[in-house]
Amino acid sequence: MPYVLKRYDVIEAEKVELFLVNVVKLSETLAHKLLQKGRIIDHKNRRLQKGKVVKSGYIEVTIFEAITKGLKPLFQTEHFALFDKPSGLLVHPVVRSTEYTLLDEIRYHFGEEANLVHRIDAETSGLILVAKNGYAQYVLQEMFTKKAFVKRYKALVEKELKEEILIDKKITTSKGLIKLKMTTSPEGKASSTLIKPISYNKTTNQTLVEAIPYTGRQHQIRVHLDAISHRIVGDPIYGLDEDFVDDFLSNKIENTQRIKTTGASRLMLHAYYLEFTFLRTTYKFYSKQVFCDHTISSKSSLI
Repeated sequence: MPYVLKRYDVIEAEKVELFLVNVVKLSETLAHKLLQKGRIIDHKNRRLQKGKVVKSGYIEVTIFEAITKGLKPLFQTEHFALFDKPSGLLVHPVVRSTEYTLLDEIRYHFGEEANLVHRIDAETSGLILVAKNGYAQYVLQEMFTKKAFVKRYKALVEKELKEEILIDKKITTSKGLIKLKMTTSPEGKASSTLIKPISYNKTTNQTLVEAIPYTGRQHQIRVHLDAISHRIVGDPIYGLDEDFVDDFLSNKIENTQRIKTTGASRLMLHAYYLEFTFLRTTYKFYSKQVFCDHTISSKSSLI
């Protein structure tokens, strides 16, 4: 469990930020961040603010203690690193009890200043960019805001897709039962995805496609493909009955039932290519994972 609550006795009076640096041995940056997030409390369970003098009792500090399960960066420089994330791994804790995420590996390898530059869904596999310091974090996130990255995905979709198609449909939050879902709507935000068919398997009636998102909306590729009736194989949220989706999100669905309903034990979406220019150097990365190296069915001969 990455979030750990630790208690430290107050021996002599001093400002809480100095206590965190001198006694708890945190960096000044991390000490200020934890104070801002309300993760420092005193013996009366009061959140402590910067400048507050602690005189007696104890303080409790909630610290993210990274663990590793052996996942190593695919590539790194002084300023950034690249991970090739497996499907099923969350990139960031959603609650404090989340036991392990990609952020664990990031902080384990590069320390507290390292952070995600962007995110992909837990079930999506592939390339994730990580900033190793504050400077890189600012520059790279600004580049994402300005769409200065080329991202390419591969997806396995239902039915035959014969021709390249640019899906230009606005996306907004769904008003249905599933609050996590997004949907296409004229009232949504502008969203654009180019879809290129790669190969078709007549036996399974599935098409391998390349997806190039020109915008970065939540679930964009999944929503756009479902909107043109080519749901991604293994997607447990889009194109399905909402009762099933609700049960899936509540962890009530067995893997065999999921495979039967969605077509796979995972979302068949993979971030396989990333290109950008940083400090006058252009980088082009390809994932080393074998996409679709997961059981879809006994007829998974497409890839």
